[in-house]
Amino acid sequence: MKLLIITAAFPPEPVVSSNISHDLARELSLNNQVTVICPKPTRPFGVVYPNLGIHENQSLYKRIQLRSFTSPQFSLLGRFRESYSIGKCTYDYIKENHLAIDVLYVNTWPLFGQYFTIRAAKRYNLPVVIHIQDIYPESLLSKLPIFKTFFYKLLLPVDRYIQQNSAKVITISPNMKSLLVKTRKLEEKNVEVVFNWQDEEIFLDYKRNKKKPLRHPLFTFMYLGSLNTTAAVDILIRAFGKANLMNARLVIAGNGPKKDFLISLSRTYQNTNIEFWDAQMHKVPEIQDQADVLLLNLSKGAAQFALPSKLSAYLFSEKPVIASVDEDSDTARFISNANCGWVVPPENIEKLTVAMINAAQTPAEKLNDYGKNGFDFASENLSKKINLHKIASIIEDILISK
Repeated sequence: MKLLIITAAFPPEPVVSSNISHDLARELSLNNQVTVICPKPTRPFGVVYPNLGIHENQSLYKRIQLRSFTSPQFSLLGRFRESYSIGKCTYDYIKENHLAIDVLYVNTWPLFGQYFTIRAAKRYNLPVVIHIQDIYPESLLSKLPIFKTFFYKLLLPVDRYIQQNSAKVITISPNMKSLLVKTRKLEEKNVEVVFNWQDEEIFLDYKRNKKKPLRHPLFTFMYLGSLNTTAAVDILIRAFGKANLMNARLVIAGNGPKKDFLISLSRTYQNTNIEFWDAQMHKVPEIQDQADVLLLNLSKGAAQFALPSKLSAYLFSEKPVIASVDEDSDTARFISNANCGWVVPPENIEKLTVAMINAAQTPAEKLNDYGKNGFDFASENLSKKINLHKIASIIEDILISK
């Protein structure tokens, strides 16, 4: 069978959709003919990639780079143009190659990138499995200064058209599924929840090969991830400063548009230990192993219909987690069900401060128990082994029934 994977990101880009599409291409190419189409790599902003030429996995699957516009630095106009451009390039590719396609897996930019893909698939009667990483237009509204209601009413029918004309819709959290079924008028049987995964083998290999524990004399709180508006890392700095823990440090590992602001903010807390580290993807297990507690922070409302990918990475590091997220979110429920840390309301500096103080005073044995609980939960629910198989099975079922 012939599978076309349409993805907004692909290695060497170190983002979630890139890893998912790459893992899926490798898995399904074992028994199927797989083609991947994607833009040139530009994420994260500021990274310059060499000309890829022949892809390392060309023997397994074909990879075709689209000549679409990309907008790695955020701007509303740039992202609209990027989505429209990849959508048009995808439409043209399907038009020219539809006879060589049996089914499409779509993990591309909303909304226009998805819309033109669905239009082409519908024109040539090709089944689509669409992977929804974020809900649009709802996610867009927080970025709009005015006319929010107008854009919502304008764009919601577009997203409804996209999802109603997909053979299967894959979402990344139960809350997201509930919202989409209700607002997009979908049949529940056509919507599947598959959690974004981390490759657990990376963490297991690190654990097997490390020579000695990387312990630091100061109790270490750590955030590892993108330093953007949604992550609201300034809340972590303010809470840590207020906690006044003289025998502790806060490590912020990662890059993003807010980094300079966060460094400047940290300097206002002169009697605290706040460090900024780079975080190369292949060193994530080693970096996180140096933490006593890992911090997950999202602005109010951001966790309600999403499951941050860093949660699974945190749990596979066998570390307890303090999560400052919406208390009715799947993230909060996971941490509570796993019994692997603390949950406090988002943007609540006072309660986050208390949680940090409590964590620093928690006996090491209890912290280790939290870490093991989280690892066991991630192994059962958030692993690559389990979730990659789920998506592959969804696609293969459609291929078989076609």
